[in-house]
Amino acid sequence: MSITKQQNIITAVKDYGTRLFRFIRGRVPTDEDAEDILQDVWQQLSNVVDVERIEQMSGWLHRVARNKITDRQRKKKPELLDDYASGNEDGEFSFADLLLVDNSNNPETAYINDLFWQELFIALDELPQTQRDVFVWNEMEDITLQEIADKTGENIKTIISRKGYAVKHLRKRLQDLYNEL
Repeated sequence: MSITKQQNIITAVKDYGTRLFRFIRGRVPTDEDAEDILQDVWQQLSNVVDVERIEQMSGWLHRVARNKITDRQRKKKPELLDDYASGNEDGEFSFADLLLVDNSNNPETAYINDLFWQELFIALDELPQTQRDVFVWNEMEDITLQEIADKTGENIKTIISRKGYAVKHLRKRLQDLYNEL
């Protein structure tokens, strides 16, 4: 990139940056979206072979910004982890929807799914054997708590208590993962 071209781009950023950002921000939902679009505009300006041939820099920048805004609105919005995690009445999260999503076409969701399962199994290994067994049988193997009580010869209230302790532990452990993502 020639020094003249660099100077023209630097001048454009200084002269039009704030005004262009406000223009974009008024048309998109978040500051982050506006920053992304503004960066795309500057990228497109840097790709212009002969910046000096642009007669009306302000008009050119605004037209590019409008086009970038339109392009972004047409694109499918990215899927966020928060879109899949659902909360209950206590505000606690549930990854049930995330685990049931067909993520064969989405490597990011597949990665998060794999990470979740790894963390779940690590957290399960931290539980006492009896709590782990009750949780796995009930949640993963779909065995009712009554059937577990009958199978183990334990009181149903003991089985319910073990599952409760397991759920509390897993919520605590997986909350850290949820907060990190």
